[in-house]
Amino acid sequence: MPVVSRLQLSEISPRIMQSEIRSMSVECDRIGGVNLAQGVCDTPLPAAVQEAAIHAIEDGHNIYTRLDGIALLREAIAAKLAHYNGITADPHGEVLVTSGATAALYAALLALLNPGDAVVMFEPFYGYHLNTLLSMRLLPTLIPMAKGTWEIDFDQVRASITPNTRAIIINSPSNPCGKVFTRAELETLATIAIEHDLFVITDEIYEYFLYDGTRHISPATIPGMAGRTIGISGFSKTFSITGWRAGYLWASKEWMPSIAYFHDLTYVCAPSIAQYGAAAGLAQLTDDFYATLSTEYGQKRDQLCSALSAAGMEPSVPPGAYYVLADATAIPGADAKQKARTLLKETGVASVAGSAFFGVDKNGRNRGENLLRFCFAKKEHDLKRACDALRARS
Repeated sequence: MPVVSRLQLSEISPRIMQSEIRSMSVECDRIGGVNLAQGVCDTPLPAAVQEAAIHAIEDGHNIYTRLDGIALLREAIAAKLAHYNGITADPHGEVLVTSGATAALYAALLALLNPGDAVVMFEPFYGYHLNTLLSMRLLPTLIPMAKGTWEIDFDQVRASITPNTRAIIINSPSNPCGKVFTRAELETLATIAIEHDLFVITDEIYEYFLYDGTRHISPATIPGMAGRTIGISGFSKTFSITGWRAGYLWASKEWMPSIAYFHDLTYVCAPSIAQYGAAAGLAQLTDDFYATLSTEYGQKRDQLCSALSAAGMEPSVPPGAYYVLADATAIPGADAKQKARTLLKETGVASVAGSAFFGVDKNGRNRGENLLRFCFAKKEHDLKRACDALRARS
């Protein structure tokens, strides 16, 4: 009989492959196209952030920091949470500096949930959220939002909760559709979370990217939610430092020691110089910076949506974040992955298959097969080049 080797991949490995976002980025680089696939945010970073990071190197801040981050940054985060989010967080026990928002999520899940626990997520979802759950043997429960309006069927949310359900993940503003949860929606979700005694893990990394007068509301500010909410955000998008891996998490002192332990175990600490840069950004940049950010990205959103419409790909105009989901029905291809590659070949513009953000319907077909996602966090000349190429397709 043939001998079966014990040198095998884990049970979950075949289900978790390289993200479609990264696959398209690699293919775009190969042909020298314009990458609107990955949210790299390659716009210039604020001078205050850059200069503080350089000075940190020169001043010798090149070793490990405390596992929860430097006090200067934790105190700046607490001040920012109070000023912008309306959240009171003790910088010496309720704030954790993390190696990006992804590390914050990973550490929180390790600390709070067990294999086999179910977690409610809203679709379209961010793929890293879903695959992080799968990698930890957790069970995602997908709640599809209405396409285009992204409204939530709360009866479906209630019906999806089982004795194994332990948490709800919220991403607002959302990647990939830009949905911004309203106060009414958050209040309804709070009622459900309190009734079923659930954690709410909220990814707010795009909290400053808001358009058309939309307001961001942190779930932790809803009555009864502060103690059960694990808040996640960071500086990657706001300060255009996605490669620096500088994020943070806030939570009750009841949960923070375990979350901090697992972050230390897996990441040790966030990069030291990035922490000094982020602290300077929070201290020196005023509300005008964030308002200008919103205005500039709103213009980029409109520029891209106009080009997509001209190309026959009707966009779902987002009220937040910096992504657009567009109808790709007119693009040749059997599925969204083929459509994305067809568009890249025709125009040199890289997008991401909508199927990367959706589950399957009752017929086994992915609900995102006729959608493509585009990122508009690009330098002006790159975005113009992409928009011109899309318009030329029409």
